[in-house]
Amino acid sequence: MGKKKIAILADSGTDIPSGFTREHAIFIAPLKIIYKDREYEDRVDITPQEIYDNLAKEVPRTSLPDSHHTSGLLRRMAEEGYEDVLIITISSGLSGTHNQLRVLAEESGSIRFHMVDTKNIGIGAGLQVMLAARLLGDGKDIKEVLDRLDASIKASKTYFCLDTLEYLVKGGRIGRAQALMGSVLKLRPVISCNAEGVYETVAKARGNTQALEKTIAMAVSTAGQHESFAIGVTHGNAETKATAVMEELKQKLPDCQQFISTDVSPALSVHTGPGLIGISVQALQK
Repeated sequence: MGKKKIAILADSGTDIPSGFTREHAIFIAPLKIIYKDREYEDRVDITPQEIYDNLAKEVPRTSLPDSHHTSGLLRRMAEEGYEDVLIITISSGLSGTHNQLRVLAEESGSIRFHMVDTKNIGIGAGLQVMLAARLLGDGKDIKEVLDRLDASIKASKTYFCLDTLEYLVKGGRIGRAQALMGSVLKLRPVISCNAEGVYETVAKARGNTQALEKTIAMAVSTAGQHESFAIGVTHGNAETKATAVMEELKQKLPDCQQFISTDVSPALSVHTGPGLIGISVQALQK
C-alpha cells in the first residue's frame, strides 16, 4: 500500500521562507492588500518594500484570501492525487482567514481536511507549517503530525518589538496591548500572542533600544525552558538590525536546533509598519 499523499495549505501571513515553500510544495493562499485604486495579492504582485514606500501616501487595508483562488487550490490538490490536506493558518483571534479556509474546504468536498490554528502570526505561525512539512517528509501520519503541532503550538512563544504602534492602532489590531500601555508615558511594549491567539503586552521598556534588549532576553529565557527548540527572526524593513539580533541569539543559544530568518509579509507590514523585529521560540520534541 503506497504512502498517503498529504498536502499542506497555509495562508501568506505565516511568512514561510519562499525557498522552503517551493522545496516542500506547500500551497499558499495569499492575503489581499487593498488600495483605493487596486487590489494586490500578498507576495504575489506586491512586495513589503512597496508597502513601506507608500505608507506616507496611503495605508492600505488587508483582507482574506480570494475565495475562488483558494477553492481552485483545493480542487487542484484533489486532481493531483492528494487524499488529505493540513490547513495551517495564522491565529483565528487575529484574522478571519482560519474560518474562511475551513468553510471553503467544507464546501469543496473534494479532499479531506484537517484545520490547525497556530494561535500565532508571521514566523511564529510559519515555524509550525515548516514543522508539519518536515514531519510529513519523515513519513509521519496525520494523527502524529496533528499531535506534535498541538503540543508545539501550546508551548511556543513569539515576541514582537515595534518601532511604532501607529499602524497597529490604525488597523484596529492592537487590542489588549493598547489597553495595557501607559497612555502618557512613552513606553515601547513587547507584544506577544496569548493562549487564545490575541495580541497582549508582555513587557514594557523606555525607548526602542531597551525594548529590543528586553525582547531578546525574553526569547532567550523562553528557549531555556525547552530541551529542543527552533528560533525564527523576522523583520519589517530592518534587515541590518535583524541580522545583528540573529547573531546575538546564535551566541546565546548554541543548542538551538534551527535558526530561521525572514521578512514580514506585505499584509502584516501594513499593520506593523517599518522597524519591526520579531523573535519566535518554537518548542520541539526530542
